[in-house]
Amino acid sequence: MPNYFLGVDGGQSSTCALIGDANGRVLGLGRGGPSNHVQASEGRAKFTGAIRSCLSAACAEAGLESGTIHFTSACLGFSGGPADKDAILREILPSDRTMVTHDALIALSGATAGEPGLITIAGTGSIAFGRNASGKTARAGGWGYVFGDEGGGSYIVRQALRAALKYEEGWGEPTSLRLEFLNATGAADVNELLHRFYTPEFPRPRIASFAKLVDQAAENGDDMARGILIDAARDLAAIASAVREQLFDKAEPIRVAYIGGVFRSRTVLEKFTALVGDGVGPPIYGPAAGALLEAYRAAGVRCTLSNVPMEKA
Repeated sequence: MPNYFLGVDGGQSSTCALIGDANGRVLGLGRGGPSNHVQASEGRAKFTGAIRSCLSAACAEAGLESGTIHFTSACLGFSGGPADKDAILREILPSDRTMVTHDALIALSGATAGEPGLITIAGTGSIAFGRNASGKTARAGGWGYVFGDEGGGSYIVRQALRAALKYEEGWGEPTSLRLEFLNATGAADVNELLHRFYTPEFPRPRIASFAKLVDQAAENGDDMARGILIDAARDLAAIASAVREQLFDKAEPIRVAYIGGVFRSRTVLEKFTALVGDGVGPPIYGPAAGALLEAYRAAGVRCTLSNVPMEKA
């Protein structure tokens, strides 16, 4: 029987699966719904549905029957970690080896094509994660919106709203951020907007998406907005440097990748790159390809990926 390998990236908005053969050639890609809220109402059913739908779609593209395929090795990475998903996956996924891990590991593996290095992730939240040649890993950040996530989208928006509210109340520096947020949301004032942001209508990913308004204001010359983005870049560079110091010698050349919507900001990316120094670049592959590489790694198979598709819809 042919050997097949599976990599899955399970996130807050979608789930992506890649199936590869024994030589590292990607045979099929499939997408499903979000797979992070296992403990929420009807969470288990939604989780298993997302896994089965993306797996079925990947099998269809690969010309395989999803009900009959058995994997030599599978790796699945999830936002929020593996704790509430491992047992479910071992029930529904036919595989000789099943590795369930966090999204930072598969993002790193994809970004560096499985080689040593580190990645800084800045989306809704933020984290830096790395692995050296001996397999040792380290992290910095990623402690959630209450205790951390400095430099992430929700952090940037929080700082911007603070600045806008101070200006509105007459004890802060002038900034266009107040008008930017009010125009974007239709709120009468920042106080009203803050109350809206406490409601279920505005989950953290939606709040974080308003970071693009801060970037627009910075591009239009708002000093307050630019300062917030520069501070975010400094925080992201700091957690990257913390991981680097834990894993690598100072003179050791390594790849430092970045991923996440915050890095779409020219201001953030330029400052981050300048602070981190040599070796900074975009990811080679996406997280699902990283998960597939980890599936090969778990099985002791060394290969180079080929025929790798774009993962984003």
